Amino acid sequence: MASDFESTAEIKVPTDPLERVIGQEEAIKIAKIVAAQKRHLLLVGAPGTGKSMLGQAIASLLPKPKFEISVLHNPERPERPILEVRTGQQIEDEKKESREYGQVLLPSQVPVFVSEKLGFRCRRCGNLSSSTMPVCSFCGSEKILRNPFQDLIPGLEREKSDGRVYASRVKPDGKEENLVYEKTLDDKVRVLNQEDFKRMRDAQKKQRKILVPLNRPTFVQASGASETEFLGDVKHDPYGYTGNPGEPQMGPRSMAPYMGVVPGAMHEAHEGVLFIDELSTLGNIQRYLLTAMQERAFTIVGRNPTSTGAVVKVDNVPCDFILVGAVNINELNSLMPALRSRIRGDGYEILMQSYMEDNPKNRERISQFIAQEIVKDGKIPHADRSAVDELLKEAKRWAKEIDSSSGLTLRLRGLSGVIKLAGDFAVADKSQFISRSHVKEALKYSKTVEEQIQEAYPNWWKAGLADYAVKGEKKGSDSV
Repeated sequence: MASDFESTAEIKVPTDPLERVIGQEEAIKIAKIVAAQKRHLLLVGAPGTGKSMLGQAIASLLPKPKFEISVLHNPERPERPILEVRTGQQIEDEKKESREYGQVLLPSQVPVFVSEKLGFRCRRCGNLSSSTMPVCSFCGSEKILRNPFQDLIPGLEREKSDGRVYASRVKPDGKEENLVYEKTLDDKVRVLNQEDFKRMRDAQKKQRKILVPLNRPTFVQASGASETEFLGDVKHDPYGYTGNPGEPQMGPRSMAPYMGVVPGAMHEAHEGVLFIDELSTLGNIQRYLLTAMQERAFTIVGRNPTSTGAVVKVDNVPCDFILVGAVNINELNSLMPALRSRIRGDGYEILMQSYMEDNPKNRERISQFIAQEIVKDGKIPHADRSAVDELLKEAKRWAKEIDSSSGLTLRLRGLSGVIKLAGDFAVADKSQFISRSHVKEALKYSKTVEEQIQEAYPNWWKAGLADYAVKGEKKGSDSV
């Protein structure tokens, strides 16, 4: 990277996510191993040092998922849905097989009575039109004739139809063959013999709900705010089950048990990265996480003991993920020793750096960070050289005041906030670039409330009096 640039627009932003992580060479080295060897990783360090960026970078190095996870209706035991894991090839084969059932013909190629019953042919004029049109476009009459007395005579049963026409024909060898005619989505007619019809019906009986689709992101961020979000759950009908025992029901009042199964974040991260920021906030959920890491599968059950969903259970749902956990130094003691042991036994613990040496190469890295944050934000202009120099000066000041170092800070989230504020002021001034004056103005408004209170009041006690409108509490006043 050239150091003699006029603005950050001249700085090339790397496409490799790992190259966007600034000043964490050791962590980047381990991250590449983690992605290649499918290991776990615990990142320990101050907020804003690039832990989530590392997690996303690891996910970008992983291959696309190979498996889809779904549950099927179990007619014998509805409360125990059948788990099915399919490869992409199996999915394509099933789709191809379903398209190959029977023979597809034009409406003009099937017997007249078939095309009439399926709604293609007008019974009055004999012309063909789309089956979705209830009225003939040639003569204007209804194509599907209704019994004129069915609405007048109480109790007269309407003609039942499943949208198919059942017929038979005599083959050349003299044997009779039963046939089924049905409409296709593209307004044609599919002709099936008894064998094809049975195969198709068997396939349709597989009532499926896809829990984890084949095409999915390899990076899943979880907060562990609730067991349901993290571990999965089973939806339930708060008004009770209203259908027949053992019969799958659909509708607002009840539904089949397999339809209520909901995957957790650990299942959605199968074959990918499960990133957990503030890992210590998981609390007791850590023991479930430990089990999932050991078994690489976790059972989904209903987590509301008072609901009908509590009896539904899907065993051994795959969750083979790479755990990337982030935690601050002060919260290390909140992690379960067994969980840390599992990570160390099958992965790495890395301490993130909070500052780096002040040298020309690292100054170029900070300049790169400024450029990539501007590009990422997409709403602010690029920064000129004077603005970059001012931001480098601020990065050096933060390293000295926070980490007692003469280097450059790596607490880059705070620096990113200053960049965006400076960009906002540049936009307000209709300036082509962010300048030094915009950065100085941003630094003024980026101060914490505590810093602002310290400037406005002589001490915290007098600042507290301001809440009660006591006169004389401003800095420089002796009255109380």
